[in-house]
Amino acid sequence: MKLPEATNFIEQIINEELLAGKFESRNNELLVRFPPEPNGYLHIGHIKAMCINFGVKERYGCELNLRMDDTNPAKEDYEYVNSICEAVKWLGFEYDRLVFASDYYDRLYEIAEKYILDGNAYVCDLSAEEITATRGTLTEPGTLSPYRNRSIEENLKLFREMKAGVYPDGAKVLRAKIDMASPNLNMRDPVVYRIAHVPHYRTGDKWCIYPMYDFAHPVSDAIEGITHSLCSLEFENHRPLYNWFVEKAGFPAPLPRQIEFARLNITNTLMSKRYLKKLVDEKVVSGWDDPRMPTIMGLKNRGVPPEALKKFCADVGVAKAYSVVNSAQLDSCIRDNLNANAERAMAVINPVKLTLTNYSGEEELPFEINPTREDGGIRQVKFTGSVYIDRNDFSLNPPPKYKRLQKGGNVRLKGAYIVHCDDVKLDKNGEVEEILCTYYPETKSGSGVTSDIKAKGVVQWVDCKYGVDAEFRHYESLLKDEEYPDQDYAERLNYDSEKIFHGKAEPYLAECEENKAFQLIREGYYKKSAQNGLVLSEIVSLKDNFNK
Repeated sequence: MKLPEATNFIEQIINEELLAGKFESRNNELLVRFPPEPNGYLHIGHIKAMCINFGVKERYGCELNLRMDDTNPAKEDYEYVNSICEAVKWLGFEYDRLVFASDYYDRLYEIAEKYILDGNAYVCDLSAEEITATRGTLTEPGTLSPYRNRSIEENLKLFREMKAGVYPDGAKVLRAKIDMASPNLNMRDPVVYRIAHVPHYRTGDKWCIYPMYDFAHPVSDAIEGITHSLCSLEFENHRPLYNWFVEKAGFPAPLPRQIEFARLNITNTLMSKRYLKKLVDEKVVSGWDDPRMPTIMGLKNRGVPPEALKKFCADVGVAKAYSVVNSAQLDSCIRDNLNANAERAMAVINPVKLTLTNYSGEEELPFEINPTREDGGIRQVKFTGSVYIDRNDFSLNPPPKYKRLQKGGNVRLKGAYIVHCDDVKLDKNGEVEEILCTYYPETKSGSGVTSDIKAKGVVQWVDCKYGVDAEFRHYESLLKDEEYPDQDYAERLNYDSEKIFHGKAEPYLAECEENKAFQLIREGYYKKSAQNGLVLSEIVSLKDNFNK
């Protein structure tokens, strides 16, 4: 049997199982799944789980189920199902079938009755608070429920009455009968079914009892014939319960195997659907796809390439140990991708007029579309001798070693000419209103003419005649700090995480297609959109703070 070389501990386990003949009864055909709950939009942490599961599909040539673990009707909706499917597709992953835990409600109920008939489950009248209070601690065993020894007949009757809607919410639950003294608290008679008179987005009012996730998840795996349940490390303590539910249900071997990996944690980044939903509900952000959100749709809306996200997850790797990744590493992956692929363009965020007093006429200047590529190409940029430059590129009182424009100094206009500042017009407040310069015709970029005239700095510009108005949106993290573990996220929110500026951009940016990414020379990487005019939203800065 020829197997792919293992690139991580999960693949090593799979290879060992295949070589040991564990899956010979199914012709060595594996089946994995990606099982999100449709109660919110997926975030960047889910991308790692996707890369691992879809990576197994690709490397072993097996199939993958995209399963919606929809066992909590109060929080789930088709909006989230659709967003999950869209996120998977946008990242370039292909699943073999879309399934739902709710597809198996009838089968799950039958298995729950089997637990009762086998003496492995009982109906309990304790409230949720009482169950919690009697569960015990890590050092003390739990207390047996007074209803634990009900007869099989009584349990079956009560469970069927729960299903028929005889009892109100919270009146009764079905609990697994395992071990109230187990050192693993998850094994202390966990709840299997609860009463909830809530319509389900798929099954409507058919059910008023719903399976708990810890039961429905492993049994759904077994129903589908999943071979490997790959999940994050917080489910490690649930693994004995996962195995118990599957074994007691009576499924034939080989049973699905749960393998845990360290989840993705990123500094200064909210990685909880519950908190992200709170941001949306409280209108701190404009929605799940707000460019500041770490959701997949937010990252897409911001202009982040999906290939950069997958490269980031590949660089982080698959490990067992908990770790936190610096957000600068994510930015670096995004920046590397855009540097190689994004077109270059010019824009000025804080414009001030610069006039060449000795220039007349109009011309087109060649501009490199992407100098990092051999086939990067050239386009033409119009130049009339009256341009905008950024106010930050001129100083009346320059500091030492200043390399941009100052009175009496030279600077090169990107792709154009070296200019010399002769004079400055100030407004009534003493602010620079117009910079008056002369240009050196022999210094034209790309002319092949060697000139003795030098300029220490190069600045971007936008022609005054042809430039267009643009809105620039800059984003910062939604959190003000990297780590305050004892504070609620609300105390850490950066309410000034979006800043808007109004400047000028070359007309090509207004003419090109929607959602295109650009490197704005000396500014950063931006995505173009048209929302009542040209909007350029920052994807990532030019400066790379990550030590590769």
